[in-house]
Amino acid sequence: MTNPVLEAMLNRKSIRQYTAEMPGDDVIEAIVRAGQQAPFAAQLGSVLMKRAGEGEKLPFEAPLLFTICVDSHRLELVMKRRGWTMVTSDLSILLFGMQDAAYMAENMVVAAESLGLGSCFLGGAPYYAEKIIAEYALPPRVFPLVQLTMGYPAEDPPTRPRYPIDLHLFENEYREFSEDDITRAVEVMDAGYLDQDYYRRAGYMIPLQGDREETFTYDDYGWTEHISRKWGQWLGSASKLLGPLAKCGFPMEQGDVGDDVDPFDD
Repeated sequence: MTNPVLEAMLNRKSIRQYTAEMPGDDVIEAIVRAGQQAPFAAQLGSVLMKRAGEGEKLPFEAPLLFTICVDSHRLELVMKRRGWTMVTSDLSILLFGMQDAAYMAENMVVAAESLGLGSCFLGGAPYYAEKIIAEYALPPRVFPLVQLTMGYPAEDPPTRPRYPIDLHLFENEYREFSEDDITRAVEVMDAGYLDQDYYRRAGYMIPLQGDREETFTYDDYGWTEHISRKWGQWLGSASKLLGPLAKCGFPMEQGDVGDDVDPFDD
């Protein structure tokens, strides 16, 4: 089964090389409007934008850079107009805000694909929130969740592999994975990346830390080793995220408020 929307979504890949052509304002507005129309809990997503030019060099030399934020600031101003103050815990607001912002970002990506543009997610934004605050003069209660480079592609890489669908989709209950299931998952992912020579072309292999001995070369270094090195070595302390959250006005050490009411209790 296929249609133009499915084709745009299934053919989507990260683009890291762009032409110099700047998308027109009508294209930009259409992409952001598509983002606005994403499902939401409380319209807790906002979009910051920069254009390349006039000394502004963006990641991958892209024409556009979007920063999609969790925005409680705007909601709290609306609530103030109605005579209310926020009592929902910061953790809950962030949880729902991350959903709103993520839906918004994905709608923008799909809209861009449909208009012939490419994009690349940059997931490190939360860890340099202080720089983004200064760059965009952000008020408190706005948290940068993710960034998107965007523009017209100057490359056409293949789509990257995914796990087999039966390892993603579980009907009625979560399945128990057998050793054969995990072997199949590893083989599918690694074979796909190795066939594309992805990491050799990128010239990137995450260095090992500690006393682990390097046994991989680009001939057998695939996605499962790469992703295991990321989450097996990096970001072991929550403080690297709690600090930026506090800078954005979300200090996680404060206690929850309003726990006597469960909005999901039927």
